[in-house]
Amino acid sequence: MAQTRIIAHVQELSDESQEEILLPPTDPNAEVMEIPGYKLVYVNGACPRTYRVYKSDSMIGLLFEHITHWSNAVDSLRYAQAIDAAVSLNDFMSLTKISRAITQQQPATFEELLDKEFDSLTQEEWERLKKYEPQTEIVKAMAA
Repeated sequence: MAQTRIIAHVQELSDESQEEILLPPTDPNAEVMEIPGYKLVYVNGACPRTYRVYKSDSMIGLLFEHITHWSNAVDSLRYAQAIDAAVSLNDFMSLTKISRAITQQQPATFEELLDKEFDSLTQEEWERLKKYEPQTEIVKAMAA
């Protein structure tokens, strides 16, 4: 079995400590398992064995190899094969990217901006709030 980690000795303030360096899937010393569309790089552990999952050159998450099944870091399901756990992980991460992109495209409403703490507002949000004019119905209801 190929060694999967290199331990680099780092001297910090005359204290001997160890810093682990995780190997990329392209490193000749990395223990790599290839499944269609993905590369699994062994990180550590015996049961479960932990693998980093790569799709193309990007790490998408972690898989765990148990004695009887595979699992991933985003759900509590048990998978018979590594490919099933990797596909589920990839699907989850893809949905997360889409959701994040949609959320980031829609600017906060004025009401949401008014609910934020002043210190956390960006310059752009301050500029938007300067232009805010409350609706007349709301002003009348507050005055009543």
